[in-house]
Amino acid sequence: MKRVFLMALVLSGCAKRDRIVVGAKNFTESDLLAEIVAQQIERRTQVPVQRRLHLGGSFVCHQAILAGEIDLYVEYTGTAFTAILKQPAIADPDSVYRYVSAAYARDFKLRWTAPFGFNNTFAILVRRADAERYGLRSIADLARVAPRWKAGFGYEFLERADGFAGLATVYGLTFSQPPTAMDLGLTYRALAERRVDVIAGNSTDGQIAKLDLVALSDDRGYFPPYQAAPVVRAAVLEKYPAVGAALAELGGKISDVEMRQLNALADVEHKDIAEIARAWLAERVP
Repeated sequence: MKRVFLMALVLSGCAKRDRIVVGAKNFTESDLLAEIVAQQIERRTQVPVQRRLHLGGSFVCHQAILAGEIDLYVEYTGTAFTAILKQPAIADPDSVYRYVSAAYARDFKLRWTAPFGFNNTFAILVRRADAERYGLRSIADLARVAPRWKAGFGYEFLERADGFAGLATVYGLTFSQPPTAMDLGLTYRALAERRVDVIAGNSTDGQIAKLDLVALSDDRGYFPPYQAAPVVRAAVLEKYPAVGAALAELGGKISDVEMRQLNALADVEHKDIAEIARAWLAERVP
């Protein structure tokens, strides 16, 4: 009986490994990129794909891939460099990519594949009317009005090494009260409804244009580059070489402008992300 039970466990483990689990963080762009990756693997290989979208923040996805609960997800180089590897931010995209690639391979047995091509940096956002009224063009300008303003930030931005604490130090930001912590997706609504005056979004978010917001320039170079790229367990690429080839076809295919347009299709026009991914792949990676 025990032998049968052990054999069942072995077979169950083998069955589990005969598919690839694609994970995603808990925001639209991550879900959309994960869907693009999943469909690309399905259309180029015979390997079944399971999706685990909207899992959580960077730390949740990182722990999930280390535990083997997911096989790949899309990460951002600056996030890996500062939040995961605890390195001080630097500005050169190639240096950051080389460092995270080497460190992830050595320490985690994870492989970074080719970046999609866009840089999704943090965007410190204000309403356009306020930017024009107070002459706000950069984050340094924000320091003049911050003592009278309320800020609302995502939970992760408040906690991570490249987040609010360092930003406040570099730019001398002090708000009227401690920033309100909220789900990242709710920060845009809070800004539009004037419940807060400044938020930290993503530079490729589709709602920036829709809500007529202004991204203040990072004139002191606080934020590192955030190139998006699939991170994959090395064992998966060794077992399924065709997966690596499929992912390589996605390298350099999405610009900053195009990513904003794709996000807008999901967040503003409320189109299904699977349909968006399918149409994009048919046009850009036929």
